[in-house]
Amino acid sequence: MQGGTKLKILALLFIVSISVKVKAFSTPFIVEQDTTTADTLKPTPTWVIKGNFAITFSQISLANWVAGGENAISGNGSTLITANYSKGKNKWDNTLDVGYGLTRQGKDKQIKNEDRIDISSIYGRNASKKWYYSTMLGFKTQFAKGYKYPNDSTAISDFMAPAYLQLSLGMNYKPNNLFNVMISPVSGKLTIVNVQELANKGSFGVTPAKYDENGNLIKQGENTRTELGGSVKILYTNEFWQKKVGFRSKTEFFSNYMDKPQNIDISWDITIEFRITTYISAKVQTWMLYDNDQKVEVKSQNGETKKVSKVQVKEMLGIGFAYKF
Repeated sequence: MQGGTKLKILALLFIVSISVKVKAFSTPFIVEQDTTTADTLKPTPTWVIKGNFAITFSQISLANWVAGGENAISGNGSTLITANYSKGKNKWDNTLDVGYGLTRQGKDKQIKNEDRIDISSIYGRNASKKWYYSTMLGFKTQFAKGYKYPNDSTAISDFMAPAYLQLSLGMNYKPNNLFNVMISPVSGKLTIVNVQELANKGSFGVTPAKYDENGNLIKQGENTRTELGGSVKILYTNEFWQKKVGFRSKTEFFSNYMDKPQNIDISWDITIEFRITTYISAKVQTWMLYDNDQKVEVKSQNGETKKVSKVQVKEMLGIGFAYKF
């Protein structure tokens, strides 16, 4: 082989090796590279971060409309970010899910129709091919005050009233990146009501205040309530039709061993997103919730008002701007 050819080959090999090293250094979320085989030359990501930002809105405008009706406008903003770590036998899945929305009908004041902060973190250590010894930390609350309209003078909820902090230990079944089940036979749940007026009423299951016969306050209501029980969390996400339709289902169960374990708290949140263009999408969301400690006022046949637990349902349909990464 001629000397010039050898120099060219050596130069080419040097350039390729430098390129591989630069790529390995500049690519984010890379742990290490093993150059023993061609397959292991591909970088192995330790962090996979994904996000979805969406702003949806709807409007109704009427002029001389004989059939009747009122002008209405509403808007909702939501963010879903996942940050998942995987290395060796360790997995760490983190989720931030927040949303806020307002609506206004006619000349009425604007009211909120969406308000949530939901943070979840699950760490797992591999036990077998699809099972992990896991611990889960979850936190839920809202941004602003809530009212039982048309009464907008007395708040029935607020930021950190309620708030839910949950720590669970158990096993996590994760056969793939689409499906995830966290089974926790030991789960502690702390309910926080950081507004004393609501705590005095015993809102969200905390111990209410005590009053004497004349209505004088003897003891303030408790601001926290502790529960020990078991929980199950099921999460499924997928995309269909060339990623033009996204589907996400989150189901949660919690049973309090300490008080009426048969009254299981259930939360089921389903979101379907239809991607119209790169930045325009339509979204349908349904959230069903049952919590025996969250009660609504109803009137009986004899006119008496009492508080009972009922299935809560919230639905939302909108179209607007969306950005995914």
